[in-house]
Amino acid sequence: MKTPFDNLLIAYAFFLSLLKTFGGKDCSKIRAQSPRAPSGVYVIQPAGNETRLRVYCEMRQTGGWIVIQRRSGGAVSFERGWAQYRHGFGSLTYDHWLGLDKMHMLTKDTDKVWTLRVDLWDHEGGYAFAEYRDFRIGDEGTAYRLHVGTYKGNAGDALRGAYPGADQNGAGFSTSDRDNDNCSPCIHGDVAFNRCTDKHGGGWWYSGCGSAALNGDWHSSDDPIGWGSGLHWLTWKPVPYSAKVSRMMIKSD
Repeated sequence: MKTPFDNLLIAYAFFLSLLKTFGGKDCSKIRAQSPRAPSGVYVIQPAGNETRLRVYCEMRQTGGWIVIQRRSGGAVSFERGWAQYRHGFGSLTYDHWLGLDKMHMLTKDTDKVWTLRVDLWDHEGGYAFAEYRDFRIGDEGTAYRLHVGTYKGNAGDALRGAYPGADQNGAGFSTSDRDNDNCSPCIHGDVAFNRCTDKHGGGWWYSGCGSAALNGDWHSSDDPIGWGSGLHWLTWKPVPYSAKVSRMMIKSD
C-alpha cells in the first residue's frame, strides 16, 4: 500500500518529467520553478521563438546554467567545419558544443542579461573560473560576433587578452573552412600562420589568434605544456598550457 509520502514522491517525479519534457524559457526558470530539479538534459523554449531546444542544465545554488561547451577528453573531436559549429555536435551529457545558432537564439533577447561562466581544471587538480556579464552572440551575418561585458574571476580576462592586440571581444567566429580571424598572416613569436585555426585547431572567436581558445586538440596529462593547439586560457596558464577540462555555461538574470 502506498503511503502519502510515496504518492508525494511519485507526483514530484512526474513533475520533474514534465519539466524535462516541456521545460521553460531557460534553465534559470526551471531552477526557479523547482529548486530541487537535478542537473540533466531539459527541453527549453527561448522567449520569442517557436523552436524548442534540448540543452544540458547545470543546476547550482547560483541558478540554472545552460552548458554551451564541455571538454574532458579526446573522444569528441572539435576540429570541425563551419556547418557543424553552427548546428552543434557531441553528446549533451558528455563533451559537446551546443551550436552557434542556438547560442544566438538564446542571447538575442534584449530583455535579459546573460552571464558567461568559463570553468577550467588543470592536470594537477587545480581549478579556476572566469565570468563575463552581458554575454551575447551575433547572428550568422556577423559571423556570430562575440560580445562580453564586465569580467570577474581568478582565471584572468583572457578574452580581452594576456597582451596588447589580443582582444577577442567583438571578434567573429572562425573555423578551418571560414576564416574571420582578422590576421593574414597570423604571427606567433617567429612563426607565421595563414589562419589561427592552423595553429589552434578547432573553431573559436579568434582575433589575431588571441589568448583564449578552448576548442583545440585535447591533450592528456602526459605532456600538457607547450602545445600550439590545445585548451588555452593564457591569463591562467601562460606556457601555453592545455587544460584538462573546460566548461562554458550561460545563465540569464
